[in-house]
Amino acid sequence: MPLRLYNTFSKHEEDFKPLKPGVVTMYTCGPTVYGRPHIGNYSSFLMADLLRRWLEVGHGYKVKHVKNITDVGHLIADRDDGEDKVEKQAKQEKTDPLAIAKRYTQQYLEDEKALNIREPEARPRATEYIPEMLAIINTLLEKGNAYETPDGFYFSVETFEPYGKLSGNTLDKLDAGARIKVDEAKRHPADFALWKKCVGTNGHHLLRWSFQTGQRTETEGEDPASGFPGWHIECSAMSAKILGEEIDLHTGGEDNIFPHHECEIAQSDCAFGLKEPFARFWLHKRRIDLAGEKMSKSLGNVLSVPAVVEKGYSPLDLRYYLLSVHYRTNLKFSWEGLGQARDSRRSILEWMKKGGVGAYAPVVKPGAKLPSVSVNDIQEFDDEFSVAMDTDLNVSGALAVIHNCMRKMNASITPDEPTKIALQKFIQKIRDTFGCFESEIAEAIPSAVRALVDARAAARAKKDFQESDRLRDAIKKLGYEVRDEMKEQKIKKL
Repeated sequence: MPLRLYNTFSKHEEDFKPLKPGVVTMYTCGPTVYGRPHIGNYSSFLMADLLRRWLEVGHGYKVKHVKNITDVGHLIADRDDGEDKVEKQAKQEKTDPLAIAKRYTQQYLEDEKALNIREPEARPRATEYIPEMLAIINTLLEKGNAYETPDGFYFSVETFEPYGKLSGNTLDKLDAGARIKVDEAKRHPADFALWKKCVGTNGHHLLRWSFQTGQRTETEGEDPASGFPGWHIECSAMSAKILGEEIDLHTGGEDNIFPHHECEIAQSDCAFGLKEPFARFWLHKRRIDLAGEKMSKSLGNVLSVPAVVEKGYSPLDLRYYLLSVHYRTNLKFSWEGLGQARDSRRSILEWMKKGGVGAYAPVVKPGAKLPSVSVNDIQEFDDEFSVAMDTDLNVSGALAVIHNCMRKMNASITPDEPTKIALQKFIQKIRDTFGCFESEIAEAIPSAVRALVDARAAARAKKDFQESDRLRDAIKKLGYEVRDEMKEQKIKKL
């Protein structure tokens, strides 16, 4: 069965076939590093990781995956005016923008490692690709798709007839004001910035480059067009430089659909002379809702990976939870839901640790005969799992197959050796696909638990056993058990 994916551009599922046999080129919009990414961001990155894994595990493709880091040019509210998100944070912390970018990039990489997200082939930073961006901008100027204004260079959306096809925000439907600033210098309100000059209100921008040479500059100097790139041009330049002008897959969160991805298509297709979107498939992860609102930094209702760990959950519990809902469904996050996901993940993990057999003792009535499981039975489960994943990454269906297999194995006699081998191959396929059943991954003990354990050690040293028992109960409420062994406290996750 071919892999079928829902293409946001065409608005229906399509059979996936890469441009080059055996190799898939894939670009994922990464974070803007002005703060620690929240779990809503990671839900999008996890969708991309699941897709990549299934392309490799289920179909044997070599995936060339690029995930960028935006460290300049992403302005507040995704507009073409206002403060740069990274620079705004730098001013608040009274430090250099690149220092801010470096700090939060490191936190982001730590979180991705904890979530067992596979390392992409490249993690380009926008500030490293200024010459490539300027080359595209100059091509668009030469072709008449871009023009200069007193404050920058803009793409003319009226020169690209398909503008709006991805998002549905066609020019006849767009109203100035919805992520579009009214600017008399622009030819059309929807025209978007390719390059912003450091003049007027942008004159204070700390990160700036010469438009003529692409070199970093401290002042305007002899180049009145010195400035910084627009947000959208960055991804077009990085994607084209590393993966080529046409790619197979482009992923991101649903907030990226407009204006970011819409603008990427317009500028890339015009610059490279393409008749179709430069990415053949567009996949978007629906948002996470928290208390009835979408999760976002601007609303101040975000949760970080460390915050989840502090509650006693493993990053892999979170991974399972975020992946357990289809990527085109809004997940209504709740701690109860995360707790259920933790229990489900651990029951599967326990089953896997025991080789898929004997995880639970079946209840057998006197005189009853237990059924057996054959290699063909395991192959059927394997096939059903693949069909589910090939149906637009139907994780609910795939997880249902896993639970059906568990129930059958737990209610059967110990299988013969060929069946055990087939079962182990199926289990490995599940592990490699979902990435959250890796028992060898060390799960860090939350600092809140560590603090209680240390306090309990102090209480025991004072022979305050009442306080020691109280702290033991508090530790248990956070999902951990503490045992006293050879004058040491051993911590175990429940």
